[in-house]
Amino acid sequence: MDTKKLEEQPNEEGQIDKGKAQIIVELIEYEENEVVSKSIMKKTTGSINAMSFDTGEGLNEKVSPFDTYLQIIDGSAIISVNGKASKLHIGEGILIPAHASSHVEPNGRFKLLLTVIKSGYED
Repeated sequence: MDTKKLEEQPNEEGQIDKGKAQIIVELIEYEENEVVSKSIMKKTTGSINAMSFDTGEGLNEKVSPFDTYLQIIDGSAIISVNGKASKLHIGEGILIPAHASSHVEPNGRFKLLLTVIKSGYED
């Protein structure tokens, strides 16, 4: 399969083009002393974002009302869910349940894919 790089300009919604193959780790670049986020898809039912973290950058502890899946796509990071820390490497992911406390700690530069599911709670 021939995979092409993401073109520099996002579509009119600021997301990647549908139906085009992408190299996930190349969707977003590192920026010095920054956390960078790129929307891949955003709907009322959920979202997918690619994020890059420069050395020393992470995410403060937070609680989301929605289930969230986090997958490391470059480097590694320490992810804490309700106080239990897990070191994740490339290709590894973790499901953060709705209403759980989570924290993302850096372990050098890293990139992740964050998927938030906002529907299905009526079951």
